[in-house]
Formats: sequence, structure tokens, C-alpha cells
Amino acid sequence: MAYTQIIGTGGYLPEKILTNADLEKMVDTTSEWIVERTGIHRRHIAAENESALTMAERAAREAMSDAGIAAKDIGMIIIATTTPEKMFPSTACLLQHRLGIAGCPAFDLNSTACAGFVYALSIADQFIRHGSIKYALVIGSEVMSRVVDWNDRATCILFGDGAGAVVLGASKKPGILSTHLHADGTYKDVLSLPVSLGKPGDIEEDLYIKMTGNQLFKLAVNILGNLFDETLAANSLTKADIDWLVPHQANIRIIQAMAKKLDLPLDRVAITLQEQGNTSSASIPLALNKAVRDGKIKRGDMLLLEGFGGGLAWGSALIQY
Repeated sequence: MAYTQIIGTGGYLPEKILTNADLEKMVDTTSEWIVERTGIHRRHIAAENESALTMAERAAREAMSDAGIAAKDIGMIIIATTTPEKMFPSTACLLQHRLGIAGCPAFDLNSTACAGFVYALSIADQFIRHGSIKYALVIGSEVMSRVVDWNDRATCILFGDGAGAVVLGASKKPGILSTHLHADGTYKDVLSLPVSLGKPGDIEEDLYIKMTGNQLFKLAVNILGNLFDETLAANSLTKADIDWLVPHQANIRIIQAMAKKLDLPLDRVAITLQEQGNTSSASIPLALNKAVRDGKIKRGDMLLLEGFGGGLAWGSALIQY
């Protein structure tokens, strides 16, 4: 039986840092309030010459170097992003060109927001398991700073920019054990970026993220709790079998609730929220990359990844790292 393993990780964060103290000068808020409500202290902001494409390339090259493979070996490129370089060609196609390769499938997932990386991981896993490809490049890359209303203190404090990447490879040893994807359009207005190109004259002038924070928090805690139960049951495992939780970095209270659900101490949770904020689809691979490079996550560890975002869409991946 063929399995899919994560054989390389990479990440990129812009040089510019925006602290809570900086935000105090921009909107009516305080650092103490931001930390108490979200756990965020600072976030990275892309420079004018940086984009989802340039950051994805930096993260991708680091992941390929870590995996010890060349660009020509890549059989598929998927980029999860809600802030693509262009509507089309896809950011993945543009990255393919920058890597000097052609022919392999390359596409963006831009509709599942913060759950995008798990969705992309699941898709690439199917192709590898079925023998269609040997290696895949899966990336989350976001410039959230360009879709945030910097006058809205409820949302501008949350988001940051960055890119994370993994190289997946076919293996005879267990790697990705299962993925579980869900969506529910009933909650379409809880978290959205209301840009419409549906019909002439229907292009929205308001290009900023809209979020109902309290409702989103309650939904996330309930839905992710059920998702964990589903993932463990599908693999005949218990909470004690999980070594690390690698969550989407949305809010420290959600992360704490998920750790409690799994009976995991916070030092067994990959957390980058305080330094990076919410980087949407980039947050899971960035957290994974940091935990791996810091020597925390090691080969053989059982990882539970989870993402939750606009749609609403959510998903998990259980991985024997």
C-alpha cells in the first residue's frame, strides 16, 4: 500500500513587524486587550514588492531543499490562498514558471480560506496514494494585510502575512493516515471576503474581510471538537495517541479549548500565533515548519492538523510524521 509522507517543510515571513504597540497608534485598542482576547503580540506585514507568489516561492524552495529534491521532481503544485497574485493565471502556475518546470498540474485553492491548507493536503494525498504522482508541493501563502480594513479594530489586530510549504512524497511507511473535510454554507456570512464578480455591475467596492467574531468562536469550538472525535474514531485511536496538535492559528482561546479537548498540554501544541497572528491558509504549515525546525516535532510523532475558515469550511489531517 502506498502512503504519503511529509518529506520537507519550509516557511517565509516578511521582514516588517507590526506590534500591538504600533496598532495602538492606528486604532482605538490596547496591547493588553489584544493579548487577552487573541493571544497575539505581533504580526509580519508584506513589503510592497512582496506577494502571495514571492512568499510562496521562498517557502517552496526551502521545503524542496529540506526534502532534498529538485523542482523537476515535483509532480503537482497546489497553493492555498485567499489573496492570489491574480485571479488567473493561478499563483501555482506562476510559481511553476518561476521554478523552471512545466507540464505538471498546478492550481490554487482560494475558496476555503483558513482551511485551505488541509484541503490542499488532502487532494495531493489522493494523487500520491493512487500512484499518479510521486512528489507534490503544497503551500499556504497569504497577504492578509491587503484585505484587512485597518480602521476596523475588530479585524485588523488579527491578521498577518506569510507562507508555509510542505513537500509530500510517496512512501511505503505510514504518513498521512486520513483527512476529513467538511463545509456548511449556512454560515456563509460569519466569515467572508465579499468580492463579487458574478454579474455586470456587481463588483463590490468593499474589499475587506467581514467577521462575526463571537459566533465564529462558538462554531469553531463545537465543530472542531466533533472533528477530532471523527478523526480519532476513523483511525481507531484515542486522545492519548496524539503527540502534537498543529492547529490553525486563529485565536489562543480556540487553541486552548482544542488542547483541552485532546487532553494535551500547551507545550504539545504548535503555536506561532503570538509572533505571527492569523496568517489564514499559511498558519498550519508555518506552525509545522517552526516546530520541526525547533526540534520539537520528530519523526514518528503522531500529528493532528486542523483548519477552520470561511465557507464555513473545516478539515483535519492525521499524520504519522
